[in-house]
Formats: sequence, structure tokens, C-alpha cells
Amino acid sequence: MNNIVVLPLLIPLCTAVLLLFFRSSIKLQRMVSVIGQSSSAAACAVLLWQTGTGGVQTLAMGGWKAPYGIMFTADFIAALLVTASTIVAGFCLLYSFGSVGAERETFYFYPFFQFLMAGVNGSFLTGDLFNLFVCFEVMLISSYSLLLLGGTREQLRAGLGYMLINIMSSTLFVAAVAYLYGVTGTLNMAHLSERIAAAGQDGILSVIAMLFLIVFSLKAGLFLFFWLPGSYAAPPPAVTALFAALLTKVGLYALIRTFTLLFPGDPELTHSWIGWMAGATMLLGAAGALSSKDVMRILNFNIVISVGFAAFGLAVANEASLQGLVFYMVQDMAAKALLFLLGGLMIREAGTQRLDRMGGLYASRPGLAWMFLIAALSAAGIPPLSGFAGKLLLVQGGLQSGAYVLTAVALASSLIVLYTLVRLFMKVFWGTASERPTACSLNESSSPGSSRWAGITAGVLCFLVVLLGVGSEWLAQASSAAVLTLLDPTVYIDAVLKE
Repeated sequence: MNNIVVLPLLIPLCTAVLLLFFRSSIKLQRMVSVIGQSSSAAACAVLLWQTGTGGVQTLAMGGWKAPYGIMFTADFIAALLVTASTIVAGFCLLYSFGSVGAERETFYFYPFFQFLMAGVNGSFLTGDLFNLFVCFEVMLISSYSLLLLGGTREQLRAGLGYMLINIMSSTLFVAAVAYLYGVTGTLNMAHLSERIAAAGQDGILSVIAMLFLIVFSLKAGLFLFFWLPGSYAAPPPAVTALFAALLTKVGLYALIRTFTLLFPGDPELTHSWIGWMAGATMLLGAAGALSSKDVMRILNFNIVISVGFAAFGLAVANEASLQGLVFYMVQDMAAKALLFLLGGLMIREAGTQRLDRMGGLYASRPGLAWMFLIAALSAAGIPPLSGFAGKLLLVQGGLQSGAYVLTAVALASSLIVLYTLVRLFMKVFWGTASERPTACSLNESSSPGSSRWAGITAGVLCFLVVLLGVGSEWLAQASSAAVLTLLDPTVYIDAVLKE
């Protein structure tokens, strides 16, 4: 057993509790948040190294071994995703200093941020299906608070829909867990895999598998994404960037783990449905991005397209596509966070989110323009930037499996991503505004100093995105190592049950 497995969950949880006592001091909250986030990142890096050199790491809480105790399990894909999410969230945290407003900072912004990270990291590392539900709820309750913090009319309207959808999906989640426990008598993921394989994935188990598909598709924004564009447009850019980078990835990870470990036995049913949903998500997301005239809504619909593209890799489910899926998810965390952080700076500079009222920002912010172009090209998969290698592997997997129509839809959606983001770039930085309002921030308390700090933070993240592309060989190797437990679940099962 390895106690480090639980640290990426425990450190943000303890940091959040500690921050509750420092509400009156914003500077102290910022300092404690940075220390906590840095400590969590260090623990994640150690865990990643341990899983890379020593295989799957496990921890049975209280010494109760599987399948009876609460298990935390870190294989290489979980360690890679939890490390990437913690690092990217760190940039969102730094960007938030002075950009979310003093009122939000005073009213527990940083504790909610850390509670959300505890839920995200716990979702990646748990080896128990009910604990996955618990971690989802910690993440979601924190996201409700971050979404509503500020109390504007737009936030309240978007937050109500977001909460209702997630309450409904959580209810379905509990029902699916209860049905599965009634049929198999266990909720440990490794033990479930053995029990489901022994029983045969048909009849009631197929129904339960489809219930989980609905639940996690709602969480990830796969086909059932109608809540996402409006909800993600409401909070400040630092919060939106955090949501865009992490929350849909947690839903996608749950889908990956469910349909490679628990329910891999009937791909003609489950993976066919995932394929159809992925194709529809890419097409509908592309239609939304093409029709939107608002910066944040265009970026939000690009999240939808990326969810469909990632699900395409799961639907194909061969070695190349799964490797591409892992690569794509890691780089997309950084690229999506960067796009939204830069989008916030663009809106702050122009004083509006409407494209027809923006234009000519290149003259005043050339650095911002080039950073956004790099982020846009990376998201679209233009070589040598980071999005290219992941998309290439996904397309290769699609062609190898004979999924030509779905592969064509994926390639077309990438062209739409490129077109919509380059169009946004041209209108904002090269176009001429029909009516330019006075430049302002999304928060009245923002200052030129905070704007410079936000720009520096985005610049460092932009450098990281470029580095992921130029030095993509190491990430390709890491992605190849990460898919071993997806292609051969017995590695995961043996590590947990033979502990």
C-alpha cells in the first residue's frame, strides 16, 4: 500500500478547511492557496513517477483490503490526469488573483476552489464506484458555489439550470449504483469487473451499462450538453477556465473507466451508442460555434466539440485511439484553460463579449493576439502544436477500425474549430468595432496591475502549451504507457485484488 495515493485528495481538502479560518485576509488566503496547490502538484508528480516505475499504486483505507474496504487506486492514466489537472488548475488559481473581485475572494472563493480540486482528484483516484459518486458530489457542490458566487442575475439563471441537470444526473447515478450492487453484490471497480465478466454483460447488466452511459454523458457534456454553453458563460473567466479544463474531463474519465474496465463485454451496444453520440456532439457543437456571436459562447461550443472528439476515441477503443484519447485529454486541459483565460483578457480590454462590438485590439495588445492565435491553432490540431499529435492518433485509430464516417466527422469538426477560432481572432484583433465601449473588467475591483498579472500567468501557460507540442514525444510515450491498463484490465484488477 502507498499512502501517497490519497495525498492529491487530502492536501486540497485540508487546505480548504484551513482557508475557512482566514476569510478576512485575502493576502493570507492567496498565500495558503498557492502553498496548498504547490504541495498537491508535488504529491501528484511523485505519484506519477511511482506509477511509471512501479506500476499500479493502491491504498486500502483503514487497512480493510479489497473488495471490502475503501480503495484508492492510481494506475498511470489516473496519475497522469491528476497531475495535469492540478498543474492547470494552478494557473487558473494564479489568474484569479485580483480578477475575480475582492467580494468573491472574501466570500470563500479559495476554499471552494480547493474543495473542487479535492473532488476532481478523488474522482480520478478512487477505486470504488460509490466513492466516485461522493467525489463527483464534492466537485459539483463546489462548482455550484463557484458558479453562483457574485450573485448576478445571469449567474443565478445559469446556475439554476446547471444545478437541476446535475441533481437529476446524480439521482440517476445513485439508482444505477444501487441496481449494480443488487446484481453483483460489490462496488469495488476491480471486483465489479470480475463479477460482470463472470455473469456476462447482457440483460439487466446491459440496462445498467446504458444508465451509466446517460449519467456520465450528462456530466461530460456528451450529446446531452444543452446545459453547458449557458452555464459556463456566467462565472468569471478564471472559474470558466477551471470548469472548461477539468469538469468535462472528469466525466470523460468516468466513461473511459466504465467502458474499458466494468462494461467492455458488449461493444456493439455500448461503444456503438458512444460513437453515435460522439458524432452528434461534434456536429451540434460545430453548428453552435458557427452561429454564435459572443466570445464566451463560441469558446463554450468548442468545449462541446472537444468532448465529442474525445468520445470518438473511446468509441473506436483500439490502441491508437486510446493513446490519442489520453494525449488529447492532457493537452486539451492546458489548451482550453489558456483559451478561456485569454478570452477573459480580451473581454476586459474590449469591455464587451459581443464580436460586432470588438475589433482592433492588436494595436494595444499584440502579445495577447499572438497568444490567442497559438492557443487557437493548438486547439484545432495544427502542427507542431500540442493538439496535432493527439488528433493524429485518434484519426489513425478511427481509420484502423474502419469507422470512416465518424473519422470524417471528427476531421470536419477540427476544421470548424480552426475556422471559428481564427474568425474570432480576426474580428477581435484585426477587425473594426462598430461601437467600442470603454474598456473595462468583468469585475469592478480589477486594476491594471491585476491585468498585467493575469497576462503573465496566461503567458506562462501559453509557453507550456507550446512545450507540449514541440516536446510531444514524452507525452506520447506517457500516453502509450497509460493505455496499458485500459487495453489489459487484468493489470488493474490484479493490483487491487491481490494487494
